[in-house]
Amino acid sequence: MPIPLDAPEVLDREFLEIRARLLQVAASLDRIERAEGAVDDDPRLMKIRQALEILAGGDEQRAEKIQLLFSRPYEANWLATFRPTR
Repeated sequence: MPIPLDAPEVLDREFLEIRARLLQVAASLDRIERAEGAVDDDPRLMKIRQALEILAGGDEQRAEKIQLLFSRPYEANWLATFRPTR
């Protein structure tokens, strides 16, 4: 069984990829702001802002919280709702 990496090793391994993804998010938000029109009330942008707050908050389970933020709520009757018609 491999020995798990410690925090400095994980940071060494992941830093450049994390940095690239953060730059990509920042660039996308910059493009949205510079583009014509307004999307301030768009629920998708609101969720992106909420996700950034979750990241900045430093709480545990950030990935789970963001996944739930972007997920549909559970529907007991999901199969009937999403069953393809023939």
